[in-house]
Amino acid sequence: MSDGAGAALPAGGADVGAARTAAARSGGRRHREVWRLAEVSALCGIVVAQPMLDVTGRSPDFFLFHGADTLDILLLVAIVTLGPPLLLWGVGTLTGSLAGRLLGATSGRAFRAATHTGTVALLLAGHAVQVGKHVSGVRGWPLVATAVVVGALGGYAYRRWAVVGQLLRVAAAGPLVFVLLFVFASPASAVVLPAGRGGVGPAGATGAAHPPVVMLVLDEFPLVSLLDAGGRLDARRFPNFARLAGESTWYRNASAVSGFTPYALPAMLTGRYPAGDQAPHYSRHPGNLFTAFGGAYQIEAQESISQLCPPQLCPERVGADRGGLPSLLRESAGLLGQIVSPTEVGRREPEHSYQEVTRREAGRDAHRESEPAVPTDPRFRWGALDVNQPARFADFLAALRPADRPTLHFLHLLLPHSPWNYLPSGMKYEAAPGMPNDGAGWVELAYRRHLLQVEYTDRLLGETLRRLESTGLYDRALVVVTADHGVSFTRGAQGRGLNALRQAPGELLWVPLFVKRPGQRTGVVDDRHWEHVDLLPTVADLAGVPVRWPVDGVSALRTSRPDGDRRYHDQPDRPTSVPGSTFADVVSGRARPVLPDPPRPDLVGRAVAELPTGPPAGTVTLDNRGDFEGIDPDGGRLPVLVSGSVPAAVPDGTLLAVAVNGRIGAVTPVVRPDRKGHRFAALVPDESLFVPGRNQLDVYQLTDGSVLRPLRG
Repeated sequence: MSDGAGAALPAGGADVGAARTAAARSGGRRHREVWRLAEVSALCGIVVAQPMLDVTGRSPDFFLFHGADTLDILLLVAIVTLGPPLLLWGVGTLTGSLAGRLLGATSGRAFRAATHTGTVALLLAGHAVQVGKHVSGVRGWPLVATAVVVGALGGYAYRRWAVVGQLLRVAAAGPLVFVLLFVFASPASAVVLPAGRGGVGPAGATGAAHPPVVMLVLDEFPLVSLLDAGGRLDARRFPNFARLAGESTWYRNASAVSGFTPYALPAMLTGRYPAGDQAPHYSRHPGNLFTAFGGAYQIEAQESISQLCPPQLCPERVGADRGGLPSLLRESAGLLGQIVSPTEVGRREPEHSYQEVTRREAGRDAHRESEPAVPTDPRFRWGALDVNQPARFADFLAALRPADRPTLHFLHLLLPHSPWNYLPSGMKYEAAPGMPNDGAGWVELAYRRHLLQVEYTDRLLGETLRRLESTGLYDRALVVVTADHGVSFTRGAQGRGLNALRQAPGELLWVPLFVKRPGQRTGVVDDRHWEHVDLLPTVADLAGVPVRWPVDGVSALRTSRPDGDRRYHDQPDRPTSVPGSTFADVVSGRARPVLPDPPRPDLVGRAVAELPTGPPAGTVTLDNRGDFEGIDPDGGRLPVLVSGSVPAAVPDGTLLAVAVNGRIGAVTPVVRPDRKGHRFAALVPDESLFVPGRNQLDVYQLTDGSVLRPLRG
């Protein structure tokens, strides 16, 4: 019995030891996986979460534009922060487990270790791409090769020295820090954690007459775009702006206070200069146009990248488009692609992608009975368009009708803001990806596209004026049409930054401003100094509404702003002083973009069969030839911007003729080669050249005057 007992004890001890060993191994595996998750989280925080939260955190208007509430934003933060590390770690764990079952435990552990090292190396390579783009001019495959080397060296260091993994585990706290900074310290915190819905209360009625108020705020619209070579408003090209100028007060010396809409628009609607990097949100700007008018007026407001009207005054309309989380995810995916791409020069800021969901995506019927009928002009096709700037305008137009209570109608429309995709008729077109807007040849094309979009904006203004006339509101209403800021098309200084301010202040600061008082039918030109912080005090005075907070602006009805320097806020709290200028300075040649005459206008519109032709001159690669295979003009889109590349042997400046269905639609030069080749682009705005179905597109090289030599491709 003693022997039997003695024989049983070693066996039991062996079982216990085996169990303990198995448990230790299992616990060790769990322990290793926890550390691996921490390491992947640290790297994903650096490669994904930090740049994403940094860029979007500096642009609270990104969330406002896409109709995101606090829950949407927090869900996006959770997805950005937790999604990538959990996905990468989960894939590695799953493949390691499968390898263990197929190859054995030892091989499975080795495979899992290798996949984790590969993940570390991949993330380090991704970080190297981002760093390389910001510290060097290397792009494309050379940057990819450099990043691969960095990633491989990082993976080797991780396997070779345990301290690397230890540092990564400590850095796993980084994503939490990034999230806390985003939620509590970034400009977007105003949207995530609104300070409250109170603030300045609505103003009460003053006993004065309150006329209907119609405010149309356009975007990225220099005053000089409306003017002809003599500095007069170009009535031939922009008849509706000319009509409004002839029946309103044109403040020709009106200037913007910032080139960044989240600063410029609140300044216009609060009467105060930008102060602090704040969201364009009612919680940060409680005293604004809407809260001032809210007591005496009913408000019909459509904002784009702001939410200055508080919910109690502007409840969300039933059936209104709301992008929310799906829209945020879609745009964030594109933003992440820009961040990690080895070919992009820099980050795509969120404001560069202010594209609302389409009617089709939002599940809306483009011909709802509540919207106005499509105009009788068959060329004006906003009812067939998908993007929501025209749809927003249609909603605004539908709301312009008499009401028992004084009404403030407000629309901030992202037109003629880039991208420049509209012809004057409302027909939409697209540019090839990566088409530049600056440099010889390109900036001139960008300016021509901008002017065509200004013509479309003029058409929308005409529809507004006709709607006001047909409803009887025109003579009763106070009508204000202006823009938040301009933009420079001067070569070498295009855009809205400080370089543009220094070289082209006339394009950047001076904006259209027309104020039609009730009953006014005679045009007046007012050349007094005006800064856009004067807008709210002036409009409030005209509407008989008190402003109950201190403002930096002055009312044009009460006083005149002294002549002198103007304040421009490229950054809040750090205004740049712009030496005093007048309207005469703005329209002088030095203050306007130089737009050369298009080459060979005598050939545009002529049939190819009427001109001499020569032997083929070579080949051409077209970006959008496929768009000509099946055109549906009633669909609201035409491929009017033709672009491509030619062989390097073709000299710079060579003229190319682009023909559609046998008729020349444009003549354009070949521009200097860049990293994408020896390129050209031609705008063919004549819609009559296009027919339903398949269209013929031909490109010719012009030689010996008017000889056309075909380019095959």
